[in-house]
Amino acid sequence: MDTLNAQPMYHSPDIRAVYARVRQLAHLATDAADHLMDAVDILDHTRAGLPVELGDDFLAVLTEQEARREAGRRFTLVASLTALGSSDALATAELFVAERRHRGFVPEHQPPALSPAQSTTLRAIARGDVAITHDKPYLRREDLRVSISTIRALESRGLVMREDCPDWFRDERVHLTAAGRHDLAASFARPRRTGLTTTRPATPLPTAAASRSR
Repeated sequence: MDTLNAQPMYHSPDIRAVYARVRQLAHLATDAADHLMDAVDILDHTRAGLPVELGDDFLAVLTEQEARREAGRRFTLVASLTALGSSDALATAELFVAERRHRGFVPEHQPPALSPAQSTTLRAIARGDVAITHDKPYLRREDLRVSISTIRALESRGLVMREDCPDWFRDERVHLTAAGRHDLAASFARPRRTGLTTTRPATPLPTAAASRSR
């Protein structure tokens, strides 16, 4: 929010929507963090044999199985709170950049253009839709098409990186690097380049054939 406030800009309806979305994302992130800390406390207290607060000031000493069940409920809440976070953050960033471009503020950073496949993959990674299993892309959405060669091309440009994934069914997560975030943001609402076309002179229509002499 401080970054937004530091920029002089007209608070158009789109910018007000950006502020509202950022506040909402911040609240969701805070709530998710609180639930995660609760889960950690439940597990730690149970291992130490200490009572756990289960709501309404009710304290109980849990078994390990009960503690895991209570922690699992918190993890489910966190997953629900953050399910659309990446997509909403991406949409909010794009709305902000598009509105700034509309007002004449063009991003200083102008990276080389990406191919359509690279652009689609970069956006999918920003939304958290891409993981890697057995060196093959695993996608959260069935309407996406992402190849491992495109991911490697983005890695070679320093735009994405992999990290180990704690999920048993996924080997690696794919994230944007700082350069990837800058390049993606600079691509938002960028006018498409129109290729130069060479207009050929119109071919004259054939003249009517002269009437045959009798």
